[in-house]
Amino acid sequence: MKIEINLARQTLTLLDDAGRRLKTWPVSTAANGPGEAAGSYCTPRGRHIIRAKIGAGLPAGTVFRARRPTGEIYTPELGAADPGRDWILSRILWLSGKEVGFNRLGPCDTMRRYIYIHGSPDEQFEQAPRSHGCIRMRNADVIELFDLVPVYTEVVIREA
Repeated sequence: MKIEINLARQTLTLLDDAGRRLKTWPVSTAANGPGEAAGSYCTPRGRHIIRAKIGAGLPAGTVFRARRPTGEIYTPELGAADPGRDWILSRILWLSGKEVGFNRLGPCDTMRRYIYIHGSPDEQFEQAPRSHGCIRMRNADVIELFDLVPVYTEVVIREA
Protein backbone atom coordinates (compact mmCIF):
# COMPACT_ATOMS: atom_id res chain seq x y z
CA MET A 1 0.00 0.00 0.00
CA LYS A 2 0.95 3.60 -0.54
CA ILE A 3 -0.54 6.97 0.39
CA GLU A 4 -0.35 9.97 -1.93
CA ILE A 5 -1.20 13.45 -0.65
CA ASN A 6 -1.89 16.14 -3.24
CA LEU A 7 -1.42 19.61 -1.78
CA ALA A 8 -3.08 21.42 -4.71
CA ARG A 9 -6.22 19.26 -4.54
CA GLN A 10 -6.14 18.83 -0.75
CA THR A 11 -6.67 15.06 -1.10
CA LEU A 12 -5.19 11.89 0.36
CA THR A 13 -5.38 8.80 -1.83
CA LEU A 14 -4.75 5.24 -0.69
CA LEU A 15 -3.28 3.02 -3.41
CA ASP A 16 -2.85 -0.75 -3.46
CA ASP A 17 0.46 -2.45 -4.21
CA ALA A 18 -0.27 -2.30 -7.97
CA GLY A 19 -0.87 1.46 -7.77
CA ARG A 20 -4.66 1.25 -8.11
CA ARG A 21 -6.72 3.80 -6.22
CA LEU A 22 -8.60 2.26 -3.31
CA LYS A 23 -10.05 5.42 -1.79
CA THR A 24 -9.60 9.20 -1.72
CA TRP A 25 -10.40 11.48 1.22
CA PRO A 26 -10.38 15.27 1.62
CA VAL A 27 -7.61 16.73 3.78
CA SER A 28 -6.43 20.07 5.08
CA THR A 29 -2.71 20.81 4.88
CA ALA A 30 -0.63 23.80 6.01
CA ALA A 31 -2.00 27.32 5.71
CA ASN A 32 1.63 28.35 5.09
CA GLY A 33 1.90 25.99 2.10
CA PRO A 34 4.63 23.46 1.41
CA GLY A 35 8.04 23.52 3.05
CA GLU A 36 10.43 21.41 5.02
CA ALA A 37 12.14 23.80 7.46
CA ALA A 38 11.63 23.40 11.19
CA GLY A 39 9.44 26.17 12.60
CA SER A 40 7.93 27.00 9.20
CA TYR A 41 4.46 25.59 9.92
CA CYS A 42 4.54 24.21 6.38
CA THR A 43 3.62 20.73 5.15
CA PRO A 44 6.78 18.82 4.15
CA ARG A 45 6.96 17.39 0.64
CA GLY A 46 8.55 14.24 -0.68
CA ARG A 47 8.76 10.62 0.38
CA HIS A 48 7.87 9.64 3.94
CA ILE A 49 6.78 6.58 5.89
CA ILE A 50 4.32 6.11 8.70
CA ARG A 51 6.74 5.67 11.61
CA ALA A 52 4.11 5.17 14.34
CA LYS A 53 0.37 4.69 14.71
CA ILE A 54 -1.16 6.12 17.87
CA GLY A 55 -4.69 5.74 19.20
CA ALA A 56 -5.81 2.26 18.13
CA GLY A 57 -9.11 1.32 19.72
CA LEU A 58 -9.75 4.72 21.32
CA PRO A 59 -13.12 6.43 20.83
CA ALA A 60 -13.61 8.85 17.94
CA GLY A 61 -12.88 12.37 19.12
CA THR A 62 -10.23 11.32 21.66
CA VAL A 63 -8.12 14.39 22.41
CA PHE A 64 -4.32 14.04 22.22
CA ARG A 65 -1.64 16.27 23.67
CA ALA A 66 2.01 15.34 23.04
CA ARG A 67 0.78 12.10 21.38
CA ARG A 68 -0.97 10.95 24.57
CA PRO A 69 -4.72 10.80 25.14
CA THR A 70 -5.82 13.44 27.65
CA GLY A 71 -8.90 11.49 28.75
CA GLU A 72 -11.17 14.00 27.00
CA ILE A 73 -13.52 13.42 24.09
CA TYR A 74 -13.85 16.45 21.84
CA THR A 75 -17.16 18.31 21.77
CA PRO A 76 -18.01 21.64 20.13
CA GLU A 77 -18.30 23.06 23.67
CA LEU A 78 -14.75 21.95 24.47
CA GLY A 79 -13.61 23.57 21.23
CA ALA A 80 -15.38 26.82 22.08
CA ALA A 81 -13.60 26.90 25.45
CA ASP A 82 -10.19 26.84 23.66
CA PRO A 83 -10.82 28.33 20.19
CA GLY A 84 -7.16 28.85 19.19
CA ARG A 85 -6.04 25.29 19.92
CA ASP A 86 -4.75 23.05 17.13
CA TRP A 87 -6.84 19.99 18.01
CA ILE A 88 -5.34 16.55 17.40
CA LEU A 89 -8.14 14.02 17.58
CA SER A 90 -9.05 10.32 17.17
CA ARG A 91 -5.84 8.88 15.62
CA ILE A 92 -2.27 9.89 14.82
CA LEU A 93 -0.18 8.59 11.92
CA TRP A 94 3.27 10.03 12.70
CA LEU A 95 5.36 10.64 9.57
CA SER A 96 9.11 10.28 9.11
CA GLY A 97 10.95 11.62 6.05
CA LYS A 98 12.98 9.32 3.82
CA GLU A 99 15.06 11.91 1.93
CA VAL A 100 18.20 12.87 3.87
CA GLY A 101 18.82 16.60 3.70
CA PHE A 102 15.33 17.30 2.34
CA ASN A 103 12.84 15.92 4.88
CA ARG A 104 15.04 13.75 7.08
CA LEU A 105 17.69 14.77 9.61
CA GLY A 106 18.97 18.25 10.38
CA PRO A 107 16.71 21.32 10.34
CA CYS A 108 14.18 19.71 7.99
CA ASP A 109 13.36 16.44 9.79
CA THR A 110 9.67 15.62 9.42
CA MET A 111 9.53 13.37 12.46
CA ARG A 112 11.25 15.89 14.74
CA ARG A 113 8.78 18.49 13.44
CA TYR A 114 5.96 16.23 14.73
CA ILE A 115 4.16 16.07 11.39
CA TYR A 116 1.13 13.79 11.57
CA ILE A 117 -1.93 12.72 9.67
CA HIS A 118 -4.59 13.22 12.35
CA GLY A 119 -8.24 13.89 13.07
CA SER A 120 -9.61 17.37 13.59
CA PRO A 121 -12.93 18.85 14.75
CA ASP A 122 -15.44 17.83 12.10
CA GLU A 123 -17.45 21.06 12.42
CA GLN A 124 -14.28 23.08 11.70
CA PHE A 125 -12.89 20.89 8.90
CA GLU A 126 -12.42 22.50 5.49
CA GLN A 127 -10.83 20.88 2.45
CA ALA A 128 -8.43 23.83 2.24
CA PRO A 129 -4.97 24.74 3.57
CA ARG A 130 -5.66 25.58 7.24
CA SER A 131 -3.31 23.45 9.37
CA HIS A 132 -0.09 24.27 11.19
CA GLY A 133 1.85 21.78 9.03
CA CYS A 134 0.12 18.47 9.66
CA ILE A 135 -2.40 16.74 7.42
CA ARG A 136 -5.84 17.06 9.00
CA MET A 137 -8.75 14.72 8.25
CA ARG A 138 -12.30 14.26 9.45
CA ASN A 139 -12.41 11.85 12.39
CA ALA A 140 -14.24 8.99 10.68
CA ASP A 141 -11.87 9.31 7.71
CA VAL A 142 -8.66 9.16 9.75
CA ILE A 143 -9.99 6.19 11.73
CA GLU A 144 -10.81 4.38 8.48
CA LEU A 145 -7.35 5.12 7.04
CA PHE A 146 -5.63 4.16 10.33
CA ASP A 147 -7.33 0.75 10.25
CA LEU A 148 -6.28 0.12 6.62
CA VAL A 149 -2.56 0.95 6.71
CA PRO A 150 0.33 -0.65 8.60
CA VAL A 151 3.34 1.08 10.10
CA TYR A 152 5.99 1.81 7.44
CA THR A 153 3.41 2.49 4.73
CA GLU A 154 4.97 4.86 2.19
CA VAL A 155 3.51 8.38 2.10
CA VAL A 156 4.32 10.72 -0.80
CA ILE A 157 3.39 14.38 -0.44
CA ARG A 158 3.28 16.29 -3.74
CA GLU A 159 2.44 19.86 -4.65
CA ALA A 160 0.31 18.82 -7.64
